[in-house]
Amino acid sequence: MELPVNAFKRGIYAGEQQIGLWCSLASHLTVEILAGSGYDWLLIDTEHSPNELPMVFSQLQACMENSVQPIVRPPVNDQVIIKRYLDAGVQSFLIPMVDTPEQAAAAVAYTRYPPHGVRGFAAASRASRFGRVKDYYSRAHEEICVLVQIESELALENVEAICAVPGVDGVFIGPGDLSAAIGYLGDQGNEKVVSLIEQLTGRIVAAGNRPGILTGDEALAKRYIAAGCIFTAVGSDAGLLARGSEALARRFRG
Repeated sequence: MELPVNAFKRGIYAGEQQIGLWCSLASHLTVEILAGSGYDWLLIDTEHSPNELPMVFSQLQACMENSVQPIVRPPVNDQVIIKRYLDAGVQSFLIPMVDTPEQAAAAVAYTRYPPHGVRGFAAASRASRFGRVKDYYSRAHEEICVLVQIESELALENVEAICAVPGVDGVFIGPGDLSAAIGYLGDQGNEKVVSLIEQLTGRIVAAGNRPGILTGDEALAKRYIAAGCIFTAVGSDAGLLARGSEALARRFRG
């Protein structure tokens, strides 16, 4: 059996826009529906969602018959948590609250086997298709994608150094926490926030890395893509359900 190919990782390195959707409902049923909707990637959230490993395992399985790449955001940059998701078969990670190049380097090390990292060995996990991928341990890193999240003033100061860390495949701009950090809590559409994000996107590109972002605002998404974002989440499952159900109710209540 061959090592599963990470089309998302290959796409961002090829400069091909990867359009994604945020999944925070913690449901394998909604993930299965969304996996066939035509997105390049789905973000399975465990930081701001009531999602735990057995549930994530089911959500990974729900993606399998589709080409969509599941990306998991762990709740924290932690070696043990990341190891468990790796064993479950996660190939792509979005690591939250990365403020320094040292934290970024640690995240990469958690996904690599010795001597290049500190990942623990498991003989027959889902990641190696229960031992059926014979060259898994020598090649796993080729298809693992590490995205780190920039969302603080300290991270803003360190962005070029973070971009330069070997093994950091993409740098994701967290607009919610970043806007709060600079004094615009809950106002992600403020022109000062938007301009900062466009500048930050340019800094990431200039530093030789690949920027990404989440926004449910279509006009902003197009601005950020034009600024250089190469992996862009354009909405969320919760947002689609909430706004879509509200719109339907309004049509029948006048």
